[in-house]
Amino acid sequence: MTVPRATRPHMPGYGTLPADQGTGLLPWSWAEKRLRDSHDYWLATVWPDGRPHLMPVWGVWHDEALWFSSSRSARKVRNLEVNPAVTVSTDDALNPVVLEGVAKVVRDTVSVRAFLQALNGKYRTDYGTDFLDPAVNATVRVRPRWVFGLDGRDFGGSPTRWDFTADRR
Repeated sequence: MTVPRATRPHMPGYGTLPADQGTGLLPWSWAEKRLRDSHDYWLATVWPDGRPHLMPVWGVWHDEALWFSSSRSARKVRNLEVNPAVTVSTDDALNPVVLEGVAKVVRDTVSVRAFLQALNGKYRTDYGTDFLDPAVNATVRVRPRWVFGLDGRDFGGSPTRWDFTADRR
């Protein structure tokens, strides 16, 4: 497991405390738990003309990435095929975790089956491999570049940013 470097994000005008005050920097385990436990995620992609596109998706935090599936013809998939830069947020606005990363459509059978198993376990579904037929649906993995988290009980003393860019393989 990769533990990314944590820092206090630059948030002028918000009363953000230095990293050693308030709650201090949140541990990566705090963010990972929220990434695992969120029922829904907000996925932001960009239209080819630059307009933002925001949609809710089901997803799973698996293998140090956020995974989701969608119809190949869906706007979000068509957007990420042109521009793979995405932003994803958990569904808890009081204790948000926001991930910025790069999306990739995954086609290898082993990875797709592992995602499907994780999805079925999390949502208590029983989708078969035909559900993720690559001719119809896209299985998408979002590897984070950075992640932001904030504990709503300590707005000024908890903001934490985790940087994955130094560790990218």
